[in-house]
Amino acid sequence: METKPGKAIDGKTVNQMERVLRFMKKVFGFSNFRQGQEDILRSVFDRMDTLVIMPTGGGKSLCYQIPAFLLPNISIVISPLIALMKDQVDTLKSLDLPVAAVHSLMSLKEQESTLEAIAR
Repeated sequence: METKPGKAIDGKTVNQMERVLRFMKKVFGFSNFRQGQEDILRSVFDRMDTLVIMPTGGGKSLCYQIPAFLLPNISIVISPLIALMKDQVDTLKSLDLPVAAVHSLMSLKEQESTLEAIAR
């Protein structure tokens, strides 16, 4: 979808997507959305329930990582893939972004400490 700055879309301006693109470029180094990402992000930023089914490597991660950093509340992502979760958290931490993971490979003490830090 091609839009002009300031053009209203669903009652909002394009400024939100411009903010998303700036963040995406600065943090992840991407200048353009992959197929479907813009529509998904618009839906999320419009506070719509959004179910996304994409193939491996299709760009799902950005569809939950970007809103997690740009929306005001804490985001919780549930993943059955501990290795992927660990890799993503490690990468985001290396960028000095506030992220944490809780999974079964952590000791109970580590899990509790992480949950307490999130609560604070």
